[in-house]
Amino acid sequence: MKVVISVDMEGVCGVASWVQVSPPEFGGLVNAGEYQVARERMTREAAAAAEGAMAAGATGVLINDSHDTMRNLIPELLPEAVRFTSGNDKPLSMVQGVDEKGVGALLYVGYHARAGSPRGPLAHTWNGFVTNVKVNGVDTGEYGINALVAGHYGVPVVFACGDNVALAEITQELGQQVVCVAVKEGLSTYSAIHLHPAEAQRLIREGAQRAVKAASTARPYTTRWPAQCELSLNHQARADACERVPGVSRVNARTVGWESPDALHLFQTFRMLAKVGEVRLEG
Repeated sequence: MKVVISVDMEGVCGVASWVQVSPPEFGGLVNAGEYQVARERMTREAAAAAEGAMAAGATGVLINDSHDTMRNLIPELLPEAVRFTSGNDKPLSMVQGVDEKGVGALLYVGYHARAGSPRGPLAHTWNGFVTNVKVNGVDTGEYGINALVAGHYGVPVVFACGDNVALAEITQELGQQVVCVAVKEGLSTYSAIHLHPAEAQRLIREGAQRAVKAASTARPYTTRWPAQCELSLNHQARADACERVPGVSRVNARTVGWESPDALHLFQTFRMLAKVGEVRLEG
């Protein structure tokens, strides 16, 4: 069985500020040092999950860089047996690779809580202006959207690590089958109590091994299809733009909705609306 590891950065041990997760080309040289430390920890956590998966018998591991520009991983710090993706605008974005033949499990590393979550360090969904996503009335975040895409290909989510708020949301939506490892406890949007990085990596390695060993009994995540979907934004001008997309209707001042026949349609519509919503607010 092959596995895919989707690795984000906001949920990584030691991270509690946008400064730490912003590549220098967007944040300037002032944050270069902190970003380099965070990307190294991100890579080491992904490596720990890969080592655990391989110890459990995974025949192949693909690590998918899922943060921002998706050019954050330091390949030399990864196990030699893995493959990895780099670069943004991938067809399946954060879960690129789940459509490959033989993939039987998806693992989340460095995941964070959804937008609006109290005490969730750097809690957000996709970008800075999405305030909520609902699928059949269920509030969800990147973890839920990605799980539905993986489920479309019959791949279950079996492991997640990140902050405690994110993991509580993941367990509530995806169920107890997901082995969760909290590497930090959220105090506020911009603060947390962290484990030592070495301890975090040890727990990730052990948790990933347990999760992959039990993957054969895990069930892919799905919902009722066709699904009623809603996207809430932080300004009515963004909803104005999104409402013009065929098949999308206005729900209220800052929310639009649509119906999706399957997870791929949901995912691509969401991605398109997130792009359409990038409008100037100054007029």
